Amino acid sequence: MSAYQNDIKAVAALKEVAGSSWSAINPESVARMRAQNRFKTGLEIAQYTADIMRKDMAEYDADTSVYTQSLGCWHGFIGQQKLISIKKHLKTTNKRYLYLSGWMVAALRSEFGPLPDQSMHEKTAVSNLIEELYTFLRQADSRELDLLFTGLDAAREAGDTAKAAEIQNQIDNYETHIVPIIADIDAGFGNPEATYLLAKRMIEAGACCIQIENQVSDEKQCGHQDGKVTVPHADFLAKIAAVRYAFLELGIDNGVIVARTDSLGAGLTKQIAVTKEPGDLGDQYNAFLDCEEITEAELGNGDVVIKREGKLLRPKRLPSNLFQFRKGTGEARCVLDCITSLQNGADLLWIETEKPHVGQIAAMVDEIRKVIPNAKLVYNNSPSFNWTLNFRQQVFDAFVAEGKDVSAYDRAKLMSVEYDETELAQVADEKIRTFQKDGSAHAGIFHHLITLPTYHTAALSTDNLAKGYFADQGMLAYVKGVQREELRQGIACVKHQNMAGSDIGDNHKEYFAGEAALKASGKDNTMNQFH
Repeated sequence: MSAYQNDIKAVAALKEVAGSSWSAINPESVARMRAQNRFKTGLEIAQYTADIMRKDMAEYDADTSVYTQSLGCWHGFIGQQKLISIKKHLKTTNKRYLYLSGWMVAALRSEFGPLPDQSMHEKTAVSNLIEELYTFLRQADSRELDLLFTGLDAAREAGDTAKAAEIQNQIDNYETHIVPIIADIDAGFGNPEATYLLAKRMIEAGACCIQIENQVSDEKQCGHQDGKVTVPHADFLAKIAAVRYAFLELGIDNGVIVARTDSLGAGLTKQIAVTKEPGDLGDQYNAFLDCEEITEAELGNGDVVIKREGKLLRPKRLPSNLFQFRKGTGEARCVLDCITSLQNGADLLWIETEKPHVGQIAAMVDEIRKVIPNAKLVYNNSPSFNWTLNFRQQVFDAFVAEGKDVSAYDRAKLMSVEYDETELAQVADEKIRTFQKDGSAHAGIFHHLITLPTYHTAALSTDNLAKGYFADQGMLAYVKGVQREELRQGIACVKHQNMAGSDIGDNHKEYFAGEAALKASGKDNTMNQFH
């Protein structure tokens, strides 16, 4: 017997015990409301989605073709529409997640207004967005189930038992819109205690997976900007431990931690690591510093020196009091960061790269897997990359290596529209199309995400509407560019009253007041024009 039928039976038994005072209660209505409110707390969501993510990780280990994906969302409605679209087009949410981008929280959700990605926004804005996303996803469940309930009632009233049985089966086997969220906690917003406190709030809001990066918290920069400063491994590992403690305290024992390294693009460190003996982790970190060998007589006022292998070394210190790494050490530092993080409580890795190149990513992952064979990545398919230019240049270089004639192309200007129909552009587009599949097969990428795609889609669609509506197109710009396409593509929110919960409210009114209910969805509701 399904959960729906069990609830009807259970409430009927309660009603019988309560007697006549419960005469207005319809057990099936209660069962419907329970189905529409499956997840009562954020912790229930966190546990449900952690189980999904762990299963997906195990399946990827067995078969790299079953990687996972997500898109970054900055508002609950955007996340909701994404999942509704996935269910409509792909019939299942399996292997599709949500990503919560710290960049978009800073740019779009701070009470200070738009901010750069430097952890200046209110830290609670992150957990608030997680809660908002899951509120909208739960409402998507409620709305879709409400449509099924309405269809079930109509089939019963028409005496169509086959249709009623089909709809009942959909109710009994309903797939929720609730999916895992990979949530960005930036560099932890302070010391490990601050990281722990915010991680708790994020988990309580429903996050099963927290991504944390190895930048200095008060110097944090966007992963695709200059001036990034990393911390010694001991500092970062303390924050990974803080997040794990938060998961364990709240009972989400299989919560997932993504350790992100920004070392590839970070040439600076704020601190010289503590080291107790040659070859320990602090000593390995310090070995990457850009140093000059000096004698004791050459020491200057206020100089900082370290001793390695019997030599006095003076690290290059900038006027900002930051220390500089040797050039060309980024990949080696990334590999060490990743191995160390996985050995100390992280579950997945994130290597922030400067370009989307499967070979570059694979080379680092191969080194990591010499120590951690099942190491897996979350990879940022970043809008900060010029994907068209990057891949056209990669193909150009491949053509040169193969001895092909490239005299018709200017490598520096390959973004130009004049190349769009050329062989080179078509090969490049095919490589972009298969980048995720190729990266998962050859570079250990378990999860592909785009950090801030919906930031760009909102801007693009608004621009397209504004340029016509405020010019000579007037209402045609909206009707032709928006509403007509909504109707023809079956976009759910064309019936915006229904999307906002009007029909759910009508059904509740009927539950509560019976025939006396004043319903909004009658014949004069203009939404009836949309079929």
